[in-house]
Amino acid sequence: MKTNVNPGQVTPWHQTNWDWRAAGNFIGGGTGTGLLFFATLAAGNADAYRIMALVALAFVGAGLTCVWLEIGKPFRAINVFFHPQTSWMTREGMVAVPLFACGLAAVWFGGGIFVGMAALLGIVFLYCQGRILQASKGIPAWREPKIVPLILATGFVEGAGLAAVLTALLPGSGPRWLAGVLLGALILRRIAWTLYFRAVDKSGLPKKAMAVLRPFGAKFDMLGQLLPEITLVMGIFYGAVLPGLTFAAGLVAAATGWWLKYTIVARAAYNQGYALPVLPVRGQGEVRPGVKPGWTK
Repeated sequence: MKTNVNPGQVTPWHQTNWDWRAAGNFIGGGTGTGLLFFATLAAGNADAYRIMALVALAFVGAGLTCVWLEIGKPFRAINVFFHPQTSWMTREGMVAVPLFACGLAAVWFGGGIFVGMAALLGIVFLYCQGRILQASKGIPAWREPKIVPLILATGFVEGAGLAAVLTALLPGSGPRWLAGVLLGALILRRIAWTLYFRAVDKSGLPKKAMAVLRPFGAKFDMLGQLLPEITLVMGIFYGAVLPGLTFAAGLVAAATGWWLKYTIVARAAYNQGYALPVLPVRGQGEVRPGVKPGWTK
């Protein structure tokens, strides 16, 4: 039975509270923590580690600065530490303090226990970022549980990609296994993205959000996944002749991870609008099916 409901202002609309600055936090945090993890494994010496770790901490700091700029009253940012029992953003901020402390200590000493502690805290920080998005229940593209492994996977890809770039630029040769690790991370990101997209496609999204994600997914599969994967395979077999292949693949893998996060956080961020499970009737009559205007399902 057709209903004569005027959607008006009940269809999903694009939220304006989180913009490119919010995306910048997830970009900086994921890239920085991923790089901090791989710097522990890929750095050839203490000086190389120091440079890679400082770059990683700079990315995390830039991401947190983006959040600080986004706050309407920046000097009240201290309030973010007051709700650890309910807020994943508070937990992210609380993890950031020992993360920077251990990271800077690792840079100062160039090794030791602080290196491992900084890497582990980085993983916890990255996990908090994924849970921040999942906890945003009003945005259907964010609240899907499979967004957490997607954020983790792309953070590791970005970190491994920048590690490949930096090891190519720093004195000495980077480990040959890094290309294989980056390829494995890309495969995991491909799986995580596929599972995420299938989940939101099955459960339904606001039409405008799906109009962003569907064409993006086709481009992302080609440019963000297939292109660096093929380049890395070529680099593994022909790296001695063409050493720049792993460098190029790492750069593309990291940049497309940033593209992915910007698309989900800033462009596909439509709220759920309003829906009625059933249409009420006045007096006696048949209750009509509900409406969910502006949704794919």
